[in-house]
Amino acid sequence: MLKNHAFRLLPGQDLKASLEQYVRDRQIKAGVILSGVGSLQRATLRLADESLKTFEQKFEIVSLTGTLSQNGCHLHISLADSQGQVVGGHLKDGCLIYTTAEIVIGELSDMIFNRHPDQDTGFEELEVEQK
Repeated sequence: MLKNHAFRLLPGQDLKASLEQYVRDRQIKAGVILSGVGSLQRATLRLADESLKTFEQKFEIVSLTGTLSQNGCHLHISLADSQGQVVGGHLKDGCLIYTTAEIVIGELSDMIFNRHPDQDTGFEELEVEQK
């Protein structure tokens, strides 16, 4: 069964921290981003080569996707600049809302998402538990 959550983030809020807080406050054990649109005034991303890059400019959020749980979140974002050029990567702390972010999360009530260290990747990777 899928329970839906919809909310808006306000200017100046940190996108990742706000999503993590929302999940903790509502004790979401397994969730997915169904939709995420809005704008950022600053973005910090981990790129494919694992480097971190911070952008100090206005962006439109053209895609936000990922998994969420009290046990950790894995989120990717694509952003378009004023010229329509797109950059994307792993969402990190420090992505600040410019005008708004409209978020819809689907909560999967029959699952629990856990994260555990993976020796091969070096990251906390997803493990799915059925309730």
